[in-house]
Amino acid sequence: MFGKLLINLGIRSALAPSVFFTLVSAPAFAVGTESDPPKPSETTTQCTDGEVWDANTESCVPPEESTEDQAAIFQDARELAWFGDADEAVRVLDTLPTDDLVLTYRGFLARLSGDWLAAESYYQAALKMNPDNILARSYYGQGLAEIGEIALAEAQLSEIRRRGGRQTWAELALRLTLSRAEPAY
Repeated sequence: MFGKLLINLGIRSALAPSVFFTLVSAPAFAVGTESDPPKPSETTTQCTDGEVWDANTESCVPPEESTEDQAAIFQDARELAWFGDADEAVRVLDTLPTDDLVLTYRGFLARLSGDWLAAESYYQAALKMNPDNILARSYYGQGLAEIGEIALAEAQLSEIRRRGGRQTWAELALRLTLSRAEPAY
């Protein structure tokens, strides 16, 4: 995915959004809890067969056996999703309690797999849990734009801004998607 491309090109956080806008034409991309794409870690550079890096044991382990805290396990899922390993990202998410971020990433992965109805239900559940989840709003808006529901996608963009998300990766991602979207007729 584009995150790997930016990292391979040595693009750092300040330049990533502008370079991304220049380089990427894919309709969907992962945003996260940080403003930058995740950096490759041992999870994606050393682990195989669905394992994640466990810093406590300094080894690759099945996600359900990880001794890491939930935030670190979520970052493993985010990294796997970002770098295109959807099945393994879902497996890692399955080890976490359901919260709005887990629902957001389940929606993202469902959307990438082409299951818009499931994606939409995950986004709506995430927003019901946390209406200020600008990441869920960005993903949801991207999906709406991709199916031609421009006005609804723009409403999500307005909500992102209203909820303090101006100049965040979430806002930029949705703006980019909207700039390429075709309205449904």
